[in-house]
Amino acid sequence: QRSQIDWTYPATVWDVVMMGRVRKTGWFRRFSTVSRRLAAEALERVGMSEFRDRPIGQLSGGQQQRVFLARALTEEAEIFCFDEPLVGIDKKTEAVIFDIFHQLADAGKTLLVVNHDLGQAIKNFDDLILLNRELIASGSRQEVLKAENLQHAYGGQVVFFSEEAA
Repeated sequence: QRSQIDWTYPATVWDVVMMGRVRKTGWFRRFSTVSRRLAAEALERVGMSEFRDRPIGQLSGGQQQRVFLARALTEEAEIFCFDEPLVGIDKKTEAVIFDIFHQLADAGKTLLVVNHDLGQAIKNFDDLILLNRELIASGSRQEVLKAENLQHAYGGQVVFFSEEAA
């Protein structure tokens, strides 16, 4: 997905976050005080306020992900879809993202997150969907991550290594 973005386009962090308000405000209209406040709060939540005036292309991958998360937050949606939001980011950004995911879930929001890291899925998501060209299982972590489901998904034996055992 990152390859589909023109990182040389002269948009600032603030511009990108405010794009999340276009649906509410409309094209070519001034953003309201409420929209600007929501954008500022979203930047604060993701720890990117100090980069407000920086061009988006000058940020690291993790910083860009946090800006895109701030943009999503400004939309005030009930359902959030994230396609591999944790790929290529640092641990600090990962912690920020998971903290916000938990806050959104606690607020009754629905999150659909594509993630290929089973360890992260086990620790951070209540319900899972396991796919491999077809639906293999869906439900709670315990229901989905049964040995037979994982063998079907990955085609053979699956061994989990616990961080506690390491």
